[in-house]
Amino acid sequence: MAFSSKLSRSKTLFSFLRQSRQLHSTPKSTGDVTVISPEKGRRRLPIWWSSSLLPLAIAASASSYAFLNQSHPSISDSSSALDSRDVTIGGKGSTEPVVKGEYKEVPKELITQLKTILEDNLTTDYDERYFHGKPQNSFHKAVNIPDVVVFPRSEEEVSKILKSCNEYKVPIVPYGGATSIEGHTLAPKGGVCIDMSLMKRVKALHVEDMDVVVEPGIGWLELNEYLEEYGLFFPLDPGPGASIGGMCATRCSGSLAVRYGTMRDNVISLKVVLPNGDVVKTASRARKSAAGYDLTRLMIGSEGTLGVITEVTLRLQKIPQHSVVAVCNFPTVKDAADVAIATMMSGIQVSRVELLDEVQIRAINMANGKSLNEAPTLMFEFIGTEAYTREQTETVQQIASQHNGSDFMFAEEPEAKKELWKIRKEALWACYAMAPGHEAMITDVCVPLSHLAELISRSKKELDASPLLCTVIAHAGDGNFHTCIMFDPSNEEQRKEAERLNHLMVHSALSMDGTCTGEHGVGTGKMKYLEKELGIEALQTMKRIKKTLDPNDIMNPGKLIPPHVCF
Repeated sequence: MAFSSKLSRSKTLFSFLRQSRQLHSTPKSTGDVTVISPEKGRRRLPIWWSSSLLPLAIAASASSYAFLNQSHPSISDSSSALDSRDVTIGGKGSTEPVVKGEYKEVPKELITQLKTILEDNLTTDYDERYFHGKPQNSFHKAVNIPDVVVFPRSEEEVSKILKSCNEYKVPIVPYGGATSIEGHTLAPKGGVCIDMSLMKRVKALHVEDMDVVVEPGIGWLELNEYLEEYGLFFPLDPGPGASIGGMCATRCSGSLAVRYGTMRDNVISLKVVLPNGDVVKTASRARKSAAGYDLTRLMIGSEGTLGVITEVTLRLQKIPQHSVVAVCNFPTVKDAADVAIATMMSGIQVSRVELLDEVQIRAINMANGKSLNEAPTLMFEFIGTEAYTREQTETVQQIASQHNGSDFMFAEEPEAKKELWKIRKEALWACYAMAPGHEAMITDVCVPLSHLAELISRSKKELDASPLLCTVIAHAGDGNFHTCIMFDPSNEEQRKEAERLNHLMVHSALSMDGTCTGEHGVGTGKMKYLEKELGIEALQTMKRIKKTLDPNDIMNPGKLIPPHVCF
């Protein structure tokens, strides 16, 4: 089929997706940034950040709000419930949804020191502490919440905060965009929550070097809004609202990882405050270096257990000259997965390959008033010159037709492409809207690409047989797939069924030499799988590193390293 004839179908797709939307944006904060450009030289520019509202479908998760109205003991109480020493969460075989921890009251002297350091950027308000102690998009909970929430404005303040907390041996929980889903920001031992949202400056942009130096609190969406003027962008795209610091801490990726890699591949260097208050710069701005241990990679994915990130130097990319987004339906998820694998094997350098099953498409239709074909669906993005993207599109269409693909459509218009990816990014909120009052247990397995079709097919049979609402969303180009398992948190049978499905998929992935988490991180939710995946020796090595850098175990305790690991 000639490309010109297919172009008319892209217009149909654009009309099909088009809906009126209102965008809300308000000035959030200002500052100055050094921009070094070969065309414009060195300039100091004011920055205005804008923020956009997340879909209102998030409100459909009524359980998160109902939970606020339940009675919870104050962390200042010294009840036995809060002083549990039976710290078993995350151990081998653990299915306990509530994280326990030994609680010790924060000394008043420390609160006084923190007030001196931070002035008004500190709160002990219960509602604020509770909000920071309960992840917004996660079913994980803890028996305790932070005693105090602090909002540092500079690296110096972060250093002073950590030094003071280390002196009193008080736990610190770093807090970024609050989009993590594995209990990373829980405070099972109380202590200090350090919210990095006030540290969101772009410190320097080097246009010719294609890198940028930022503080950790800036979001990736905000950063890309700023970079667009210079024809650059940061290519990682996790959930809306994620901050750069949190993305480093969890070693996240997103739909573009198939082309640009994960956070590990896109961070040039970091500045990190260690538990004793020391500030460490992990590397220079050089694109490659063989100088010493790779401290940058040590900190990326450490989930706040080794220090607090205060500065990030990121590798940037040029905004593509042209792009095409294509959509194709299939009779089964295995057919769709087979096409994703065949596309990667063909040598086509796609920038995105996303798979959604028919249940996820149904949820999207219900939440957004769409009429998409409710069948397993692949979404592709091709980038490059106009001629190259057309050639890629035609090749993939041929591959899809050989694997029972149908209704192959594509879009080139900016609005149509944006709408398609917006639908994909809001998939989780669509699930919440489809199951009001339910929580989502989200799997994050990743396997070598050759095993993806087998794993998805095997998992799909179990998911379809379950009484729970289960959807499949996959980054099919790199072997990473998620299932959103919706369950009523007040129904113990449903929670156990969700846990059973989760276990099944994780252990299936591990049997294929895969991982329990491709991009979400470990937190508290995935600790129980690490020994089987990595071996006890690897975990003991991690614990030795942790003990050396954080001898008082104040940095995000109870996360990442399973509690049963000892020397």
